[in-house]
Amino acid sequence: MSPVGLRCLLFISVVVCYWVPAGCYADGKVTKVCGSMEPHHGVPGQTTHSPYRLETNTTTTFSPGDRIQVILSGTSYFEGFLLQARDAANQGSVSTVGTFTLTNVNKTQLLPCNKHKGSAVSHTSDARQTEVIVIWNAPKDAPGQVQFFVTVVAHYSVFWVKLPGPIIYQHGVTPQPPQSDTTPPPVQPTTTPPILPGPFTSEGCGQSKSCLLDPPGCDPKEDPHCFFLSMTTDGPDKTSVIFELSGPAEGYIAFALSWDTWMGNDDVYMCVKDGDRVSVSAAFVSGRTHPEDQSQSGLSLVSWRLADGVIQCRLSRPVKLANQEAARYDLDQDYYLFLANGHAEYGEIWKHSQQPLISTHRKHITGPPEVLRGSRGPIIMKIHGALMLLAWMLTGSVGTFIASFYKPDWANQTLLGQKVWFQVHRGLMMLTVTLTIVAFCLPFFYRKGWSKHAGVHPYLGCCVLTLSLIQPILAAIRPSPDSHRRYIFNWGHWGVGSVTEIMAVAAMFLGTRQSSLLLPQPWATHVLIGYVTWLASFRFLLLMHKHLYIKKSLGADDQQAILSDQSVHGFWGSFIKSLILAALALGNSGLLMALLSSIADV
Repeated sequence: MSPVGLRCLLFISVVVCYWVPAGCYADGKVTKVCGSMEPHHGVPGQTTHSPYRLETNTTTTFSPGDRIQVILSGTSYFEGFLLQARDAANQGSVSTVGTFTLTNVNKTQLLPCNKHKGSAVSHTSDARQTEVIVIWNAPKDAPGQVQFFVTVVAHYSVFWVKLPGPIIYQHGVTPQPPQSDTTPPPVQPTTTPPILPGPFTSEGCGQSKSCLLDPPGCDPKEDPHCFFLSMTTDGPDKTSVIFELSGPAEGYIAFALSWDTWMGNDDVYMCVKDGDRVSVSAAFVSGRTHPEDQSQSGLSLVSWRLADGVIQCRLSRPVKLANQEAARYDLDQDYYLFLANGHAEYGEIWKHSQQPLISTHRKHITGPPEVLRGSRGPIIMKIHGALMLLAWMLTGSVGTFIASFYKPDWANQTLLGQKVWFQVHRGLMMLTVTLTIVAFCLPFFYRKGWSKHAGVHPYLGCCVLTLSLIQPILAAIRPSPDSHRRYIFNWGHWGVGSVTEIMAVAAMFLGTRQSSLLLPQPWATHVLIGYVTWLASFRFLLLMHKHLYIKKSLGADDQQAILSDQSVHGFWGSFIKSLILAALALGNSGLLMALLSSIADV
């Protein structure tokens, strides 16, 4: 398979993993949890009464070799399950008993638990269903008592672990009461975090508390789009820190403590919307992966608020935790602060849709109050965007216009031994190629390789760079002007240049929506639409000028000479075209500056 094919396959795999919140277990391949039967979803299983039941078509007895129908059903839908049979007299063992036969191979599949082929059954997708029917095959060496167990997943964060099913006995075996650990666990009382009495405010930032705000100077009390993080030392000896977090309630908002500006090995604190409630927890991110060890360990004074399109939460954490609980960081150190948000489903977070806000410098968490500034766009990616826009919105477009429309106007003027139009065109296009090469390399330095989540944008960039390098090669081997093959170069040079410019514009549209340099939308898109319209208008104007000038100045016998760029325009025609070129360059510069200013503000 080609490198491009491998990248496409990898990209599709990553997208699937992020699209399915169940950590890529939607396919039911859960052999690794055969023993515990507990999903690795980062949240505890339900302890309330289950809406699902497990039944058999037999009374209470069986014989080796029997085929017994097992039915899992419920009063509500479920998305996943894991079904096993075990020795009821030896509940401490994780060994399975017997094998299963499927009745619906589209919705169920066999799993090899404990290297025992077909000893468990699971789902094949996250398609919702209310009933599953399978056949259990009693082995010749079956124990005297067999009990069925099932784990049922209603959705990602709501599931019941190892629900006990019916117990069946071999003929001649006296039924015994099940061991105590086969009964459902007692319902644990749940504690509901108190609701915040009102919204947070930026009042006191830099005086009594440290704050990170986006946009700078916003107030979470007044602006529902304000991202806000504050830190206040608490206690007589400053032994704990109170964090306040606020942002748009699209799913979740989180902050992290990091040693550097790269995601990975970060101490994370999350406020996740789940229906009309908010769960507050801490976790650790070891790489560009889902948070690990999610819990409320070490957190206190937890409260939250969900109103007016805003999610807010408050939590307190000791500066130092006993036994370094769950890899938490000490707060008497300097860290970069990350502020991220994104979508959540059933209380499970998805990958954030834009680059996290990262503080411009490390902050001593228990240090003096200050107002921090942050950026969502890494400097190297800002330079990448600025150079690409400069190359294709100004130097490249102006250079193309000169070659297309200004040969007749500067036909007899020379500069350094070459015609003026050619020298200006060549200089601008070489500058364009140079800017493109430098800008193309920067994302590779930033990502340390190929970007797996940038969609079509990097592929378009590769095409633009390749075609940009082909153009000077074609120019270097072009035939002389009087060669009968010259028209092949003319059409080829024009065609490659046109395709390159179209791809560059498409890459710019997609680039403004990249998470690593997300420009304000739809404003940035509207600016680019304005640029394309502006460029098309001038191209149409100059084409009309050329057509009208030909028809007005000369008869049909002379048109061939005009079309081969041998005509000499009058003074006023040349002057007007010079003004048009100046207007084009000024307009392009204005639109370019508008986008560059938005890049600077990201």
